[in-house]
Amino acid sequence: MKVKYITRIAILASVSSILMYIEFPLPFLPPFLKIDLSDFPALIAAFSMGPLAGIAIELIKNIVHLVASSTLFVGELANFIIGASFVGIAGVIYKFKKTKGGATVAMLVGVIFMSLIAIVVNLYILLPLYAKAFHMDIDAIVGMSQVANSNIVDLKTLIILGITPFNLIKGTLISLITFFSYKKLSAFFHTHDKKELK
Repeated sequence: MKVKYITRIAILASVSSILMYIEFPLPFLPPFLKIDLSDFPALIAAFSMGPLAGIAIELIKNIVHLVASSTLFVGELANFIIGASFVGIAGVIYKFKKTKGGATVAMLVGVIFMSLIAIVVNLYILLPLYAKAFHMDIDAIVGMSQVANSNIVDLKTLIILGITPFNLIKGTLISLITFFSYKKLSAFFHTHDKKELK
């Protein structure tokens, strides 16, 4: 059982690591915010193996991504904290109510919780750390963001009009993909479980 657990985490972490390199910006959001689907395998793991499995995949994929980091590790730290908060809380809720309705509630709460965590950590940790790492001030980051949205004029509006919509969109997209694919993926896991037990 331990070997099977580790093997599944390794496979899902590998997929997650690959997906992390496939990213795209949204035209109305700051250019340094890019959507990727690397939280999808982590959410699958959180639902099928428990929240700690999902968090482990979030950690592994970001460690793997460090070798190609262009953000001086700040982006990977942000991705881990916010992604882990999403799959962690969703996995905990689903653990106690393993139904389609339970999954829906779990993902909804996960998206909201992730977005709230993102507000706090960006405001007090990530954006100041990013500015320090690149020898910039917050005004420069705000200026970069104005290219996409002229209504972003300070840190507060960057959080409200940039960071928050980004996480809501990303979380919703990953939740929808998970909602429509989890049953098939879960059936695959359970099929292999039954074969191993025979």
